[in-house]
Amino acid sequence: MQPRVLVVDDEPGVRKALDRGLRAEGMDVVTAGDGPTALRFARTGAFDAVLLDIMLPGLSGYRVLQQLRAEGVRTPVLLVSAKDGEIDQADGLDLGADGYLVKPFSFVVLLAQLRAVLRRAEASPTRGTLRIGRLEVDRAARSVRWDGTPVTLSPREYGLLEALASRAPAVLTKDELLTEIWGDEQAATRNNVEVYIGYLRRKLAAAGADGLVRTVRGHGYQLDEALSGG
Repeated sequence: MQPRVLVVDDEPGVRKALDRGLRAEGMDVVTAGDGPTALRFARTGAFDAVLLDIMLPGLSGYRVLQQLRAEGVRTPVLLVSAKDGEIDQADGLDLGADGYLVKPFSFVVLLAQLRAVLRRAEASPTRGTLRIGRLEVDRAARSVRWDGTPVTLSPREYGLLEALASRAPAVLTKDELLTEIWGDEQAATRNNVEVYIGYLRRKLAAAGADGLVRTVRGHGYQLDEALSGG
């Protein structure tokens, strides 16, 4: 599956250029233009990396990073700043950044750094926890909680929920879910997806999360962020 990257910059032109460039490199990109939005998106743990500008309206990149690390979100973060002083870079790294880029930067250098942190994260023995409102998906333990209460799922049901949570609020098609969860199993069809989505919904409903997995007619499925509280 494509690496999912959150790009945070208050300049629309920069966001657009990075969005276009990273998508051309096979990445799934979400953008944000201010600190509070960046924090709301990033604290879900649903990204493989965050490209975070320091100078942002509402909340600086430093404070966003500090809050993420305080909440236990370990998503790799590359800080971006017009400041090239050693103290500025040291401050960012001390807060838990995984790299520091100085504007103006070469896209080639940015891409190399981004791929490096993605490789390190992929090689890590533990994966972060997804937190979307009242839903918590512990990817290391492959466990799920709703409002703090454990929800027991089969491996297929868990796989579907993790896929939807890790891409929230994006809509995933049946074919995408089929490929990700069933892989190359020749006998698997879109009907398998429908059946296991039904199983998943019943277990979530029993835990008080009825309606969390939403059908988008003609497209696929997504998590209902209004219900999750995200």
